[in-house]
Amino acid sequence: MTTPLPDTHPDTASGTAVTPAALPSILLVGSGKMGGAMLEGWLAQGLAPSVIVDRHRDTLPAPHRIVRAIEDVPADFTPDVIVLAVKPQKADPALHSLAARFPAATLLSVMAGRSIASLKAVYGAGTGVVIVRAMPNTPSLLGAGMSGLYAPPEATPEHKRHCESLLRAVGETVWVDAEGLIDSVTGISGSGPAYVFLLAELLTKAGVEQGLPEDTARILARETIYGAGRMLHTLPTDAAELRRNVTSPGGTTAAALAVLMADDAWPATTSAAVAAAVTRAKELSG
Repeated sequence: MTTPLPDTHPDTASGTAVTPAALPSILLVGSGKMGGAMLEGWLAQGLAPSVIVDRHRDTLPAPHRIVRAIEDVPADFTPDVIVLAVKPQKADPALHSLAARFPAATLLSVMAGRSIASLKAVYGAGTGVVIVRAMPNTPSLLGAGMSGLYAPPEATPEHKRHCESLLRAVGETVWVDAEGLIDSVTGISGSGPAYVFLLAELLTKAGVEQGLPEDTARILARETIYGAGRMLHTLPTDAAELRRNVTSPGGTTAAALAVLMADDAWPATTSAAVAAAVTRAKELSG
């Protein structure tokens, strides 16, 4: 892994956004859940004048511009980074249009599964495109994202700096040394927020089953997860040690963990769930 950039970034422990060094200009292609989450974070952090390709969004604060198609991007606009955030199965038409308009570009792909080789094959072997892959997650909306990145050997320090600066503006980053590990990142942090949201759902449901009003159970579940997350983020203590610290022998937590930590419970199902996500990411590779 590479050393993170030395500029400032959102303080996710305190919730205070710290303005980083000036963010590069982007052409964002795809502004759905993931692209939209990152865009909101970038706008809050001081994005250089950029263009967003979006068929549904109608407003964007100046000096940024919205267009409906890549062909509508103003002729006088050349982005520092093209961010490709469309669904993997819809990427090829966008890549063809981008190659015609920007044959030499820095392309940051945040799509699950699609390999650099498959993207380059569509973009065109004769182009000067440099493709960096990343897997962010939706807490980027709040400046609390977690992104893994991979850059191929031809990527220069400037390519990497531009891409990392965008993702560090909306959370934390790590670099991986092999492209295949981006699929592993997908299974842990890319899909991970959904696992936590499911836990909140299940804790709320269990609270109702134990007689609590639903609103009360929901607050208890959400705030408990939030508090535990802040401890993990703020304290240097290992997660296993934090777990042991709240587990008194023979107590209520120990009784619950005896169920959750059974061989056929969380230890097996969590590994199986992450493996399923990683497998699906590999299936999406071209």
